[in-house]
Amino acid sequence: MANRKRNIMVRFRVTPEEKSMIEEKMTQVGTSNMEAYLRKMSIDGYILKLDLPELKEMITLLRRSSNNLNQIAKRTNQTGRLYGEDMDDILQNQERLWQTANEILARLSAL
Repeated sequence: MANRKRNIMVRFRVTPEEKSMIEEKMTQVGTSNMEAYLRKMSIDGYILKLDLPELKEMITLLRRSSNNLNQIAKRTNQTGRLYGEDMDDILQNQERLWQTANEILARLSAL
């Protein structure tokens, strides 16, 4: 124990209901390490786990946009022409990405 970084033990008692509540909150933030959870809560006062479906949507949009852009670039390199429909597609994807980014920022600023 002398080689440990954290060599002071802090202990406290809880009721079965309180322990259940702690375990439920640990599940919500996705951790099973009670020691780390209680230390984090004691020092910082709170743990923030963001559930942003908009972020998942944005990642999906980025993947689609990247795939479309690669296909357009390949076709442009092969034919030497860039079509108006391709530019419209790129612009639409960029607009959706900006809208999603703005939604994420709005939700984050409300925290």
